[in-house]
Amino acid sequence: MFALLVLLILKPGTVTSWSVTFENPDPCALKGSSVEFRCSYHYKDGETVTKTAWYKGELRNGIWLRVELSDLPSYENRSEYLGDQQHDCSLAIHDVQDSDSGYYFFRFDTKTYGWRSRNSVYLSVTELSARVQPVKVRAGDNVTLECVTSCQLPNAVWFKDGRPVAKPEFQAQAEDSGNYLCAVEGQESVLSDPVALHVQYPPMNVSVEVSHPGNLTVDSSVNLTCSSAANPVADDYTWYRGTASSSRSMLQVGSGQVLSLPSEEASHTGLLYLCQARNRLGESNSTGVLVTVDETDINRFILLVGIGVKVVIVLLLMLVIVCAWRQRRNSAVDKEENSHDYENMG
Repeated sequence: MFALLVLLILKPGTVTSWSVTFENPDPCALKGSSVEFRCSYHYKDGETVTKTAWYKGELRNGIWLRVELSDLPSYENRSEYLGDQQHDCSLAIHDVQDSDSGYYFFRFDTKTYGWRSRNSVYLSVTELSARVQPVKVRAGDNVTLECVTSCQLPNAVWFKDGRPVAKPEFQAQAEDSGNYLCAVEGQESVLSDPVALHVQYPPMNVSVEVSHPGNLTVDSSVNLTCSSAANPVADDYTWYRGTASSSRSMLQVGSGQVLSLPSEEASHTGLLYLCQARNRLGESNSTGVLVTVDETDINRFILLVGIGVKVVIVLLLMLVIVCAWRQRRNSAVDKEENSHDYENMG
């Protein structure tokens, strides 16, 4: 009321020297970010500013009121006056919340009277929403990333699993699967919620793992396990066998992710095994795995067998000699006993 009375008694032409100007009257801020109201004010020469204050318009009990920010607990430690008591009346609000949306006003007082801005600053609060079009693609398809807000904001930047994304449009590859987030350039600390991109592709990097790597022994068995990268995962595995000298003519020998080779089959040296992994998008083969038997072990086995045979022969010969000797000895004893009986009878 005091300010109104003062304005009424001002002389014509005096009012124009008193003003408040907002440089960005309709700012839009991201939730969680900071926003600045750029503001300047002017007054009659010779006046001294004694107080500056920002207000927010609020509807209370059906009555529209302008409430000073310092009287609103929700702005404590979040509103920062960037201006001075001369001509700068800029204000910053940190950690912007949805409830911060609304109209803001500025007022300054001199020793003579106060002046309130005729216009206001209207703050809009928005959030980032990341979109991937389409969400599910096949390798080679085009993908577009969209960062959506309810306000016009500067250029968006993108991140995939924490790493920057060069372009928002690209041809999807297997390694592009992951979670994507967007942010406004210069405000990278405020991120959207993640959105997932699923890239489907046929099996790749098919490999075979041998349960006993290296050369096998003659009495050993082995398991061959097939693995691959695929989306969806490979659900069909086929095993083929050939020889190292003729790898082109392969014979199907099994199915399933694991191929078990019994000891008698594993003992056949020089066999080449490969796995074919398949899903509904395609198939791919592993490189061949050569199954070999340690020749040193074979030679050792043959040597042991040979030594065993010789030992058996020697033992048999010794047994024959002992038996023959015992038989001769028994015959000599019988003759001697018979001769003594003949002499006694005479």
